[in-house]
Amino acid sequence: MKLGYFTMPLHPPGSLHHETLHDDLEQIVLLDKLGYQEAWIGEHFTSVWENIPAPDLFIAQALGLTENIILGTGVTCMPNHNPFVLANRIAQLDHMAKGRLHWGVGSGGFPGDFEVFGFDLESGKNKIMTREALDCVLGIWKDPKPGKYTSEWWDFNIPETDDWIGVKYHIPPYQKPHPPIGVAGVSPKSETLFLAGEKGYIPMSINFTPGNMLSSHWEAVEEGASKAGRTASHSSWRIAREVYIADTTEQARKEALEGTIARDFSDYFFRSLSKFDLMKIFKSNPDMPDSDITLEYLVDNIWIVGSPEDVTAKIRALYDQVGGFGVLLAMGHEWNPKDRWINSMELLANEVLPKLSDLE
Repeated sequence: MKLGYFTMPLHPPGSLHHETLHDDLEQIVLLDKLGYQEAWIGEHFTSVWENIPAPDLFIAQALGLTENIILGTGVTCMPNHNPFVLANRIAQLDHMAKGRLHWGVGSGGFPGDFEVFGFDLESGKNKIMTREALDCVLGIWKDPKPGKYTSEWWDFNIPETDDWIGVKYHIPPYQKPHPPIGVAGVSPKSETLFLAGEKGYIPMSINFTPGNMLSSHWEAVEEGASKAGRTASHSSWRIAREVYIADTTEQARKEALEGTIARDFSDYFFRSLSKFDLMKIFKSNPDMPDSDITLEYLVDNIWIVGSPEDVTAKIRALYDQVGGFGVLLAMGHEWNPKDRWINSMELLANEVLPKLSDLE
């Protein structure tokens, strides 16, 4: 098993962007030094809390400050972008990263962003556009044929090649045939994770999904892989979780329930998800009332909180429950107080992970 990081990021309203971007970069730099394999950075144009609209720019800066950690968009929301522009930007970033790039893609989910770009969540057209846009980008990278590219959502031309003055589409990705592509799933038997299995993409399960629901995520991956004649490997599966470690489980639980993780769920996730009737994604039993979804429920059933020994046991139990996975993605929050959070990330890398070395 390996360790990674997934940051949306999460900063409360009123935060100063130049400060939060600096703090988020500091996190990535430390994780690189601690040996974390990868870090994924989210994209939102209109979320005050999740306040990075351009993860590719953030990654470009982080590349120069780190040595080994693989950086990924988590995710590029395809409905926000013209596929020709995206093909160029991601290909350039891949060259800058020289192999240290994963490209996470998705159909988006934030209402404000949908409004900006003219998508109605109920129609599901964002999902159709995402598939078509991804196919378009991959097609350009593979064979950038000159001509007109049109759809309901874009209209652009790739010019005829003119070698005399150097006119052509000219920047295929550094990695061949392209950077590893990752997709994230939320709902049971996720359609997105079926696609991951079918296409051989990296499957990621987000941090809200209870352990007993995660098995359906892997079922979707395997069904997609079977359709395409592939064999899905558990080692490719990423599972995201809130992880917080202190010297004792009592201390860790208290600090989690009174700290930044609790703030982010109480003030942001609970409010936004309840508004759109999405509290069900936390439920280990579909018949649970929304009122049962409390911070205490989360720390007992979904978050991984405790002493190094208890966290080791909880990760091993999750691994056994779902039949195995390859990378645990610790979720990003503000590291406040900083010393406690650094201690937690160090304990996860230096004390917990070595005790899970038998998990492949």
